[in-house]
Amino acid sequence: MIMQIETSNELLAQLRQGRKPALKIIFDAHYPEVCRAIFRLIPDQSLMEDLAQEVFMRFWEKREQIEVTGSVGAYLHRMAVNEALGHLRRKRYFQDDESHAAAFAAPAADGAEAGLLHRDLSDSLQTAMNALPPKCRTVFQLSRFEEMTYQEIADRMDISIKTVENQMGKALRIMREHLREFL
Repeated sequence: MIMQIETSNELLAQLRQGRKPALKIIFDAHYPEVCRAIFRLIPDQSLMEDLAQEVFMRFWEKREQIEVTGSVGAYLHRMAVNEALGHLRRKRYFQDDESHAAAFAAPAADGAEAGLLHRDLSDSLQTAMNALPPKCRTVFQLSRFEEMTYQEIADRMDISIKTVENQMGKALRIMREHLREFL
């Protein structure tokens, strides 16, 4: 039986109901981009595949709580990046004692300051994203997080390429303004 899916909202509704064919459709559509997102941070084919499967397992396990405000692809991309970063943090945490001790022999302020700066940047980035008008935010997310071309964005959103260019210009101006202290 082939499942007819008209919108991603329908697909997510079926996923929440525990229908595995909906997960398969999402998996088939987004597995390559999840793998690419992970591979950028962890260039290890085998580990990339393991982490990508973990992303989809978590997506399935948390299907009832998931709230996708943008696109499913952008949501999975963020999950993939978070999974890769989590793996890198766990790997660093469980390094052997010698390298662990050597890392803490460096001035502690540098590590704490870097962590604080990263948190500040992350918070500012989220604030900047929230400041974007909805259409502008969607164009920005499709371009930067789903790595779509302007033509693909125009086709998906049923707008002209010129509108995509204008929205991206506006998004970048707003983002630069909000992230000025980090640039």
